[in-house]
Amino acid sequence: MDGVKSGRGGAHRENQSSTQLSQESVEKLIKQSQEAKEHAYCPYSKFRVGAALLTSDNSIFTGCNVENACYNLGVCAERNAMAKAVSEGKKTFKAIAISSDMSDRIITPCGGCRQFMREFGSSWDVYMSKADGSYKKMTVDELLPLSFGPQELTRTKVTDLP
Repeated sequence: MDGVKSGRGGAHRENQSSTQLSQESVEKLIKQSQEAKEHAYCPYSKFRVGAALLTSDNSIFTGCNVENACYNLGVCAERNAMAKAVSEGKKTFKAIAISSDMSDRIITPCGGCRQFMREFGSSWDVYMSKADGSYKKMTVDELLPLSFGPQELTRTKVTDLP
């Protein structure tokens, strides 16, 4: 991977972001995402995904993908973890780790998850990992540049509707 350095827990990418987690904290978050993956319900795709979300007060919420026979009703691991956090009153996030069973490449969040993450800010970190624990770190903003967020709804418009 271009721009990736090797660390104790595998590869990681250095970048500028709002949160500087210790290597131990990153490894713990990735491990928790791997453990969450074990609970995935994916009888159709057979593609397990786990997520571990770190909030601003250092709480951790995990999630896994949950599929449905009506495919579009499934829930991604990342959105599952974020929804759990929000349902407990947590809306400010530091980082999320995502894991899958892929050994040859990192797992990346889908477009819907990127937009869902963006709802809660653009400068927090996303750790995308391989099954061996190696990972790449990016911010939400790097994953979804020129994004649409809540502040766009308050911008001046050509016509204001009553």
